[in-house]
Amino acid sequence: MVGKNIGGLAARRRRNLWIGFGLTLAVVLAAGGGVLLTVKPWTDEFRHGGLTTAAPPAPVRPFPQVAPAPSNAPAPSPAGVAAALAPVIGNPDLGAFSGQVTDADSATVLWSGDPNRSMIPSSTAKILLTAAALLTLPADHRVTTKVVAGTAPNELVLVGGGDPTLTAEPEGKGYYPNGPRLSDLVSQIKSSGRAVDTILVDTSAYTGPSMAQGWDPIDIGDGSIAPIDPVMIDGGRLRPLVEYSPRTATPGLDAGRRLATDLGLDPAKVRLGTAAPGAAEVASVRSAPLRDRLRDLMVYSDNVLAETVGREISVATGGEASFTGAVNAVNTALSKAGFDVSGVIMHDNSGLSVDDRIPARLLDRIVATAAKPTAFTAIQPSNTMARPENDQLATTLAPLLDALPIAGATGSLTSRYVVRDRNAAGWVRAKTGTLSVSSALVGYVLDADGRVLTFALMSNDRPPEVSRPALDAIAGTLRNCGCS
Repeated sequence: MVGKNIGGLAARRRRNLWIGFGLTLAVVLAAGGGVLLTVKPWTDEFRHGGLTTAAPPAPVRPFPQVAPAPSNAPAPSPAGVAAALAPVIGNPDLGAFSGQVTDADSATVLWSGDPNRSMIPSSTAKILLTAAALLTLPADHRVTTKVVAGTAPNELVLVGGGDPTLTAEPEGKGYYPNGPRLSDLVSQIKSSGRAVDTILVDTSAYTGPSMAQGWDPIDIGDGSIAPIDPVMIDGGRLRPLVEYSPRTATPGLDAGRRLATDLGLDPAKVRLGTAAPGAAEVASVRSAPLRDRLRDLMVYSDNVLAETVGREISVATGGEASFTGAVNAVNTALSKAGFDVSGVIMHDNSGLSVDDRIPARLLDRIVATAAKPTAFTAIQPSNTMARPENDQLATTLAPLLDALPIAGATGSLTSRYVVRDRNAAGWVRAKTGTLSVSSALVGYVLDADGRVLTFALMSNDRPPEVSRPALDAIAGTLRNCGCS
């Protein structure tokens, strides 16, 4: 407050100085008999150096409009799409390339290049995960982290349930929006009146290894992944608000240590343990709904969140909470929905493994199904493409489209389409995938005629700084395509 008052006094002194100078100038001019005494120190002209101030413009009210793609847009032809893509699909920067483009309205494949070839998908594997989650779990599904009484006196056990979004940040504003707060667990424990001097951490909800085949441990320090424990704070980030912060190698234990610290206990005494069956619950918090977590893992390509959601699907369908269980659960859900999963070889659900393989055909088919016209267009007499028997599947998968990053605007596409292929900015929505040996782009775009085209574009054996611009050019060409 003292500094503020001094600043205010200084400001007043400056104003007084200018007024004094203005009055002196007026007196001098008057004494000289001049006629320049036309600007008075209290007028706008004086304050702005003789310039007048224009009146503020009338307020403008924005009227954002989002409209569905027109149902009567001319259908693109395979020949037209092939001709448009010819100059860009032969780019050697694509390396080993596979792709497919589909007209969403008619489910017609308009172009394909080696679409059955199993390719390294990188993070476009999250398309499979998200589709399986939508097919398996309710949109408001949540995961619980709890604290229960231990078997020894004054002992509590932090029991991980599969939520990596717990935060210890002030006011609960951690990396994940609407993530549960460690402070709520602390408050509940204190309110229980229990004496506590020991914290154990129970990570037994997950089985098997915590790192998948094809993962590089260097990615822990580089911020792409943490060992998958069923309880973490801000996804194991050492700098909780930084997307690619270095991660901890012991996220479960670190969560227990932070709980101990916030309870005033010695974090060095925290150790792994197992809660007794039926142990009394002392405190609990729940994750954000599944719909929010799916959006976050897609838009920001969050590998940790993807792996925990995969286990969530497995547990809900009677499987084990492991890499193997999660992969099997995702494949089973897709197969039951009618998708051909042949050629799929997965060791995780995030796509971080360099040993993962998915054909472009499957990725494009999932997005094309999600983008298929449903009840919204089926009521229009002019639309003959909608098939009511498939509407439910399309409706179930449609939220996947809203979880895709927007070119030049959000998530992993924020910095793309801002210099090159700018015509596609805001029109392309796609899941990105990037590894040192793989780049991919899977999503949809509205073409120049107003038709929705879905695509899966996969490049292997080229560094991403080379292949990504080539992939962006293909999607940008689809945006410009008037291929009817």
